[in-house]
Amino acid sequence: MQVSGSTALVTGANRGIGRALVAALLEAGAAKVYATARHPGDVVVPPGAEGRVVALPLDITSAASIAAAAAQATDVTLLVNNAGVLDFGGALEISGDKLERNFAGNFFGPLNMARAFAPVLEANGGGAIVNTLTIVALASMPGLAGYNASKAAAWSMTQSLRAALAPKGIAVHAVFPGPVDTDMAAEITFPKTSAADVAKAIVDGVQEDHEDIFPDPMSAQVYEGWRQDHKAVERQFAAV
Repeated sequence: MQVSGSTALVTGANRGIGRALVAALLEAGAAKVYATARHPGDVVVPPGAEGRVVALPLDITSAASIAAAAAQATDVTLLVNNAGVLDFGGALEISGDKLERNFAGNFFGPLNMARAFAPVLEANGGGAIVNTLTIVALASMPGLAGYNASKAAAWSMTQSLRAALAPKGIAVHAVFPGPVDTDMAAEITFPKTSAADVAKAIVDGVQEDHEDIFPDPMSAQVYEGWRQDHKAVERQFAAV
């Protein structure tokens, strides 16, 4: 779809990739962007964009909050599920609370957003949903067991949504970033791509109708290796 003239909603827009996505969407010509966060006062509106950005309260783990956002943002044509959480811990050590937190934020949140906004997009003539996943949805890093699993589940769900929503004129994109220079990834020591570069690549991928978007050099390289020999990538990540 063309971003120019669209009305977008970005979850987790107060920092990191979400904040950069708001700027990238505006740069691409979006007519309006709902920039959502648990605390909308944390949303930073880019200079000169005051009339095009609407800060909206949203907690993607709350059914009532999602319903309220869908009732207010009835003109959305592009939903960007960006908000998420990351907890460290291996499969045998991570607590149940952390596992539940990762699945609530990374799987159920985007799924419930898609369910709430699919009728909105359809009523507006179609559009697109973007689910921000991670390259470790393809091959797990042992120290991120809950994060890996929740994002892998979200990848499977994204494919199901793609099939279900195509007849309604709604495209569904999966984004697989590698390490990005954000607060969430502060403890990750791999080389990181800037949030601005990742956001631009996501917007470009949507406009070029790429169903799967690998928005940085590491993710593109890992994907090519995974396509050729997924077991080799699994072993490589397991050694990290």
